[in-house]
Amino acid sequence: MSSGIAFSDLSVWSVILLMGIILGGLLLGNILKRNIPFLRKSLIPVSVIGGIILLLISTVCKIVSGKYFFQYFMFEHQTALTGLEIMEILTYHCLAIGFIAMTLRKTGSDEKGKGRVKDVVNSGIVTVNTYLLQGIIGLSVTTVASFFLPKILKAAGLLLSFGFGQGTGQALNFGSIYESDFGFTGGKSFGLTVAALGFLAASIGGIIYLAYHRRKGDIEIRENIFRMNAEKVEDEDEIPMVESMDKLTVQIALVVICYAIAFGIMYLLGKITGAGLRSTIFGFNFLIGTLVAVLMKLVLKLLKKGKIMHRDYINNFLLSRIAGFAFDIMIVAGIGAIQLDIIKDYWAVLLIMALLGVVFTFLYIKLISKKLFYGYRHEEFLVMFGMLTGTASTGVILLREIDPMFETPASDNVVYQTFPAIVLGFPMMLLAAFCPKSDMATFITFGIMVVYFIVLNLVLFRSLIFKKRTKEKSE
Repeated sequence: MSSGIAFSDLSVWSVILLMGIILGGLLLGNILKRNIPFLRKSLIPVSVIGGIILLLISTVCKIVSGKYFFQYFMFEHQTALTGLEIMEILTYHCLAIGFIAMTLRKTGSDEKGKGRVKDVVNSGIVTVNTYLLQGIIGLSVTTVASFFLPKILKAAGLLLSFGFGQGTGQALNFGSIYESDFGFTGGKSFGLTVAALGFLAASIGGIIYLAYHRRKGDIEIRENIFRMNAEKVEDEDEIPMVESMDKLTVQIALVVICYAIAFGIMYLLGKITGAGLRSTIFGFNFLIGTLVAVLMKLVLKLLKKGKIMHRDYINNFLLSRIAGFAFDIMIVAGIGAIQLDIIKDYWAVLLIMALLGVVFTFLYIKLISKKLFYGYRHEEFLVMFGMLTGTASTGVILLREIDPMFETPASDNVVYQTFPAIVLGFPMMLLAAFCPKSDMATFITFGIMVVYFIVLNLVLFRSLIFKKRTKEKSE
């Protein structure tokens, strides 16, 4: 019996057309980046340029026709989802897929990150402290703004941490939760706009830092050669690149299986906890996916150790490409999905919040890099500032300006700090879900974050504090 699907129906092609537009925007951004001197020198990631192009096209269509470009009929899916909604779904899923792919990568015992536990842990603490600092600033701004703009959610300030500190995907996740569960109109676009401003802040702040210290003679900006890192395409004892099953297919299968298992876990947790926490649980898709990927790596390692599996199935090079693809799509789709008319009343709040966020983030990371990362403070500042206003890849772009071959430990710190940052940062995820429940919950969240920020800074500066006390006792 025929299913009734007509392949000539536009709804069958909607996702393909949408992906074509997204990838076309990415390629156009790359062309502009390579050929316009200002953009080439700006350090703005290609994915951000591509996203801004799509946002401009979409907004012009809204002004002219009353509909955003991605709300036109050819992007409507069979489930009646608009192109904008599909782009939000892509942003949501690509965050988790990118994290899973990066987590599945092998980390051998000879990696440079091993043996530098102190710097790695310190980098993780700096990451969480910066989340907290951004959250404190954001809550302060939105709480004050709520007296003049009653429709803004006080807890919306926490989206500064997610937009700056964790990027487009998490900004959308919690913006969506605040919009659907707590009535914050425009929450998704608010979070996505914060993330877009973060990317611009990373680029502009990075350029200012590089120019200032170059003028002082502290750093040397080397020719930025956009080439592949010294990463092996294939390690020994791996499955062949092309066999009866393509090696890329194997990597994609591992990533998708991990994500499917993560969905099962989230679904069961949602059933157990009830509708009240279901949105929050699904907002942790990237975190649960990361934990499943860790378990998958352990299972594969045990299978090989037990001689059940004789070759390595994981390939770092291909997993990095999958993660890079996912993050590029996430950023382009996330920025392109912003609906500017929905957040027109919030622009003053957004700009003030973003400005304060970037200034305090800049100053805090600069202080930390100077005090704790001896010998490579400039490299550590650039990679951490880029990551904590954009994404890890933004930080790497800035780092390459003065360390193109990754000779300093700064690039390794970003990779290995992930686990301590997840462990120490998890309470903030819970606070983000608790914060919007009431005004009192917002004030309690603010107080807890301030205390946690102070405690973690005491831990971070432990060596300097104890060294000072020891010196005072000896005198």
